[in-house]
Amino acid sequence: MLTKIKRNTVRQRVHKRVRAKVSGTEQRPRLNVYRSLNHIYTQLIDDATGATIVAASTIVKKGEEKTSGGNIDAAKAVGKLIAERAQEKGIKKVVFDRGGYLYHGRIKALADAAREAGLEF
Repeated sequence: MLTKIKRNTVRQRVHKRVRAKVSGTEQRPRLNVYRSLNHIYTQLIDDATGATIVAASTIVKKGEEKTSGGNIDAAKAVGKLIAERAQEKGIKKVVFDRGGYLYHGRIKALADAAREAGLEF
């Protein structure tokens, strides 16, 4: 009897393959992306120390205006925000880690917005 492989399991396998080749350093951290149904999250990670340098997401704090995080406009906003926060820390070059997701839709929008805001990858 055949068992169905879940989509997230396949994504995790792809992500493992990508992570075997991609790692971030202090000068050129890894821009990691995680996409859920309702939100999108990004981090700049120094893999040498295992530390998160900068993070941004569509999750809002109490008192802020709540917007949808599961669309392309939100992904563009997060891409711009992560680039601005990275430049405040003096980071211009990063390594892009798409997290096993296909490079289209929200992932592509986030990457393009980060590039436009000044990150190089």
